Amino acid sequence: MAPTNTAEIPQIKSRIGAILRATSGNFLEQFDFFLFGFYASAIGKAFFPSDNETASLLNTFGVFWLGALMRPVGAIVLGAYIDRIGRRKGLIVTLAIMAVGTVVIAICPSYSTIGIAAPIIVLLGRLLQGFSAGVELGGVSVYLSEIATPGNRGFYTSFQSASQQVAIFVAAIVGYVLSEMIPPATVAAWGWRIPFFIGCLIIPFIFVLRRTLEETPAFLAMKRHPTASEVFASAVANWRIVILGMMIAILTTTTFYFVTVYTPTFGKNVLKLSTHDALLVTLLVAVTNFIWNPVGGAVSDRLGRKPVLLTIAGLSFLTAYPALHWLVAAPSFGKMLAVEMMFSFYFGVYSGTMLGCLVEIVPAHVRTTCFSLAFALAAALFGTFTPFASTWLIDHTGDKASPGFWLMFAATLGIIATLTVYRGGERVEASEAVAA
Repeated sequence: MAPTNTAEIPQIKSRIGAILRATSGNFLEQFDFFLFGFYASAIGKAFFPSDNETASLLNTFGVFWLGALMRPVGAIVLGAYIDRIGRRKGLIVTLAIMAVGTVVIAICPSYSTIGIAAPIIVLLGRLLQGFSAGVELGGVSVYLSEIATPGNRGFYTSFQSASQQVAIFVAAIVGYVLSEMIPPATVAAWGWRIPFFIGCLIIPFIFVLRRTLEETPAFLAMKRHPTASEVFASAVANWRIVILGMMIAILTTTTFYFVTVYTPTFGKNVLKLSTHDALLVTLLVAVTNFIWNPVGGAVSDRLGRKPVLLTIAGLSFLTAYPALHWLVAAPSFGKMLAVEMMFSFYFGVYSGTMLGCLVEIVPAHVRTTCFSLAFALAAALFGTFTPFASTWLIDHTGDKASPGFWLMFAATLGIIATLTVYRGGERVEASEAVAA
């Protein structure tokens, strides 16, 4: 391999810096999302007290999911804003909204202090977070795709998802240290708020990073930027591509929320493993997720998106339930780690490929809106619903491996959509027309 030209070094450093600044907001989003899932039991007792632990947990995951239902709204409203005024300004606005939601949840008094107002305030905080998250992933993915070097779009966009794994890793570390230093009863009473306050302290630093972003050359090169009404009209005109994109993204969102947000609860409440074991598994999953995302993106740049998407979706369909059945038959740290590592591989490679696919199949002039809407629908209707669905399935079937059926369903939708988008070896193209 020829040595790197010294003139290219500043460009490489500049691109790495741009990736870090663009993905910084993802850190805050996933840091808080993971904490909400990991401390679901404590949050349920603080804001949704009930004599039935399962009912309290379902209420917590229900609010988690309701916040996600704001994602499609954010995708349309904020997506249109970003497609009209630019990637840089839009990403700063999304971060501001996310920050407000994070602070609201961190400082909200418990139900025992202010009564019914407590769950209402937490819900409002989650709605703000969901509204912002609806376009955060899409905005960052589009930004990365537009600064990517030729032939490396999948690799570049994969760092959107990879960056989220850093947040999971840090949150797991914080949770582990907290469990070592503070008694479980104290963590359940008020200690769970400490990681949320840490997230609040990170916000100013992320704002500084985001403000130094430069606008993408692709956006600046556009001769005309569509108005909000034109963006909405074009999104409607491309509804078929949006739905297919959503179906492809569903396996990413369901697997991600299963191996990160739901895993700690699954390990502690269902498998009856220790808090330390559940945290350690989650921490290791975050590391492997980070590794597999760019691997998936790079491999799909070379082999194509279709074969990678179909291979991983097929493997997930065939192994999801059997693997969980093997785990719950005789739970142990080693078996849980093995199963989660398998799902981590599926998620990382599929996600790294899916992001590049989604950027390519949506129309360029409304790329942020259509990408964000497709992914937001996948996350809202399926991904963030995964903790609730898994808890409900186990409670109503008595089968601790039943969440595997949910993952199999997601894999089936991914296979159908991929075959449709890439039928006959040709990719279905979106309409570039802008309605007047």
